[in-house]
Amino acid sequence: MWRRLRNKAGNSQVRTSFVVDARSLLGMWSKTSGKIFIERAQRLLLEGTDVNARHKLGWTALMVAAINRNSSVVKILLAAGADPNLGDEFNSVYETAKEKGLHSLEVLVTREDDFNNRLNNRASFKGCTALHYAVLADDYMTVKLLLDGGASPLQRNEMGHTPLDYARDGEVMKLLKASETKFQEEQRKRELEERRRFPLEQRLKEHIIGQENAIATVGAAIRRKENGWYDEEHPLVFLFLGSSGIGKTELAKQTAKYMHKDAKKGFIRLDMSEFQERHEVAKFIGSPPGYVGHEEGGQLTKKLKQSHPDVLTIMLQLLMKLTDGKGKTIDCKDAIFIMTSNVASDEIAQHALQLRQEALEMSRNRIAENLDDVQLTDKITISKQFKENVIRPILKAHFRRDEFLGRINEIVYFLPFCHSELIQLVSKELSFWAKRAKVRHNITLVWDREVMDVLADGYNLHYGARSIKHEVERRVVNQLAAAYEQDLLPRGCTLRITVDDSDKQLLKTKDSSSPEEEEKKAPTLRLEIVEKDSKSRKLDIQAPVSPDEISFMDCNW
Repeated sequence: MWRRLRNKAGNSQVRTSFVVDARSLLGMWSKTSGKIFIERAQRLLLEGTDVNARHKLGWTALMVAAINRNSSVVKILLAAGADPNLGDEFNSVYETAKEKGLHSLEVLVTREDDFNNRLNNRASFKGCTALHYAVLADDYMTVKLLLDGGASPLQRNEMGHTPLDYARDGEVMKLLKASETKFQEEQRKRELEERRRFPLEQRLKEHIIGQENAIATVGAAIRRKENGWYDEEHPLVFLFLGSSGIGKTELAKQTAKYMHKDAKKGFIRLDMSEFQERHEVAKFIGSPPGYVGHEEGGQLTKKLKQSHPDVLTIMLQLLMKLTDGKGKTIDCKDAIFIMTSNVASDEIAQHALQLRQEALEMSRNRIAENLDDVQLTDKITISKQFKENVIRPILKAHFRRDEFLGRINEIVYFLPFCHSELIQLVSKELSFWAKRAKVRHNITLVWDREVMDVLADGYNLHYGARSIKHEVERRVVNQLAAAYEQDLLPRGCTLRITVDDSDKQLLKTKDSSSPEEEEKKAPTLRLEIVEKDSKSRKLDIQAPVSPDEISFMDCNW
């Protein structure tokens, strides 16, 4: 509940708003400072109030104190742990009213009463930090307090502006410029130390299963770029080759996330199948003057102008400079281009499988000979001879331009998953559904080790990890959904997935298969309820009725 305290002194009136609820500190809206006010703020903080709580329209107490030049409150809030780098969620008055489903007049009055009444109500303030507001208020003391409290002078709002962009000539501008230089140097040192302690390869492995050679290749190239050991006149260009669903796009996304914190702006994805015809290239860089769509700009060049050029994903045309339909040139030498392609995926997959088979036979021979240096490993490396004699001719035939291939710094090969990696994929997928079962239905889902081996057999070279996802859905989730629909799953129960080697089918059907067909069937998976005495009871799940079994009565219309 909001309470407005009015302190009257003659004709002057100072308005402050409080939230007396200890869960929020949105009452620190003050345009002056005073001993009673500060004591009240300190008491609320001691009661456990969330110092970073937001107003229903998006701002925090620190932002209000900053825009109203209340350095005393800023100091208290920072000491209590207020985050100076939180961005405001308030847009313009009219945009915020539309987002919140409120009348624009209500938003305007609330903004003026609870925030500040001297700001342009048509301007966008989304993403502005307390430092942005302190600079807008031209308050040197508050700016210094925020900078000393960890505020980033380089943080941009949704308009792409840093606090310095709003500074007037004077002491505040000088302070910000000095702080930017100091912050950049400290940030560079922090990032360098972080990279030493937590290398890129280690970060990527947390999100990507397998593909160690691909991760190592990308990590080495990024490291060269980060430390200044690269050609500064040309962009870094990768070509990711391999089957679908094997991690190519995911590695590009994770690289973008590492290079640029704002993954939405740091990662631009374009599907080059949209540019197969000559006239469709206009969508890439924009139509020239006089043509329809000239004002819209190109899909790539428009996004490049709006984003930080750290990481880009593109599939075909790579140029050091791109000129859009309006004649504006965008320098791409600092960008990273990642092209993904299924070209030669079958050849790469078959070669990898052959190498794994050869490695397995060699290990078996060494075991038979009782040699001590036996190492069973799934790790293999694509030979240089295979790359030059098999892959290179395929790429030349596909792209047709040697100068295009010459721009590629690294061709990265993504190999089919080995058995141990497939087990990881299955485990990840089952864990996903176990978490969902717990959250949605309070059901604990467990499984035997053999279940993962059975599901791993559903791997398809052409579909990669997606084939494992579909196999889990088909053989496990379908049973879960049917059992739930038939009211066979008591809430709070423990459900075990087991392997059933019997000749029974997954779900009971009326028609039986021939003995020859049943012999060829893979082991089936069944659901069991684990009772309190640790004994298991198999679920009797009936197969859903197929459309062919439903008879419809003739209707005369």
